Parts: sequence; structure tokens; C-alpha cells
Amino acid sequence: METSLARDLMSDDEWAFHERFILAVRAPNGRKPMNHRLVLDGIFWIARTGSPWRDLPEEFGKWSSVYRQFRRWTLAGLWEGILEALNESGVVPAALQMIDSTVVRAHHQAAGAKRGTPRQGFGRSRGGFTTKIHLRVNGAGLPMRSDITPGQTSDYLGFNLIMDDNLPEPSVLLADRGYDSDKLRETMEGRNVVPVIPMRKSRKLRVAVDRTLYRLRNLVERCFNKLKNARRVATRYDKTAESFLGFIDITSIRLWLRHLST
Repeated sequence: METSLARDLMSDDEWAFHERFILAVRAPNGRKPMNHRLVLDGIFWIARTGSPWRDLPEEFGKWSSVYRQFRRWTLAGLWEGILEALNESGVVPAALQMIDSTVVRAHHQAAGAKRGTPRQGFGRSRGGFTTKIHLRVNGAGLPMRSDITPGQTSDYLGFNLIMDDNLPEPSVLLADRGYDSDKLRETMEGRNVVPVIPMRKSRKLRVAVDRTLYRLRNLVERCFNKLKNARRVATRYDKTAESFLGFIDITSIRLWLRHLST
């Protein structure tokens, strides 16, 4: 294959990691399975380039077949299951965690899915449709969980989406002042988590902040930058929330595997 295509091909070790999860979600009956390794390489190519599915190079197989398999795996929870396994593996310490959000623009062709734009994570602004990505990151700067909401949604709602307690609990949680609220602080303290969050200027009761510790919050900002190297994440092209979250999770998994390989 051409060099540009080879950039997305998995190593044997990466394929061996993914294969056991794929076999676990594969239907026991039905048609003879496709070359799942090649299909996954094609999905990675779409994630990196942001290209339309119809532009998938023929080396990866028929674009419609690769797309259908992507949707099957996404709806079966494959990507979420892999991320959950990575988080529960304990290979990366989880005592220090951080949360943040970023707004990405949606391509004009992304809107129009069934059930309406708000339920698919689209918000309206003067510049068009936007989606907000909420992200939870560990002390190694690796994504633990993500979720999406319409672009104008408050960070408080995003906090509730990504801080479910079925992930390893942090000892310390870093966040910017957009998350400064009494309710949020009380929630974290009730879970024995120390919140390190700068105060809003309007706060009357002042709360001390460990500035040295807070500087580590740049890890979540750097994680967003790495995720946005995948053009399918940097700009939303997908009509459905499930597909867009699928590409975020796929890119997150690859960040984990690159970190662990080094």
C-alpha cells in the first residue's frame, strides 16, 4: 500500500490486542466473517483523515461493508468495552485525574439525523452547529471517558456524564473554574475526592487552591490536542451521537496503546 495508507495499519501486537475484543462481540452465527484486521485498518484511516466513507481506498475493501461493520461494533459497545478494560487494568495510576471540555464545529451535512439535533448532541450558534466533548483524563494524560452534549451545554452537566463511579475513583480531581460550584465540590468530597478547582470571581467564600498541583491540568488540554489530530474528531461529520463518540473512543484507545508500547 501507499505510505499514506500504511500510517494507519496496525502492528501485529495492536491487532492481537483488538482481536480478542472483536471475537467477544462477534455473532456466533451468520455469514462468514470479513477480514476484520483490514476492516479495522480502514476505520482507523477514516478516523485520521476525516474523509467521507465513500472515499475509503479500495485496498481496505468495499466502503459500505467497512461502514456497516463500524456501526455494528459501535452499537455493540466494542469501543466502550475496550476503554473500560484499559481503565480497569491498573497499568496507569488513576489517583490523579482531571476533567475538561472543548467545543467542535459540526459539518453542515452532519445534521439531520432521526430523533432531532439536540438528542444527537448538536447545539446551534451563530457559526452553525456545534458539539461539546466532555473528557475525563488520568495522571498519564490518557482519556478515561468521554461524552458529548450540544455545544452550549453547561460543564456541570458534562461533569455528571463523565464522573460516573464505575471507573477507578481519583484521590484528587483537577478542573478549571467553569466547574466551580458548591454542589460539585460537595459531591466530590462525599466520594473522598479532593477537588482542586480555581474559584469564580463571584464566589464569596474563598477556597484555597494548590497552584503547583493545578498546573498538571495541562495534561487534559494536551490530550484534547492529540485527539484532534484525528480529523474525524476535530470536526464532527457524523449524524449520530453513537458514531461520533465511536471515533472519539477509537482515537482514545490508540493513544493508550501508543503510550503502553513505549
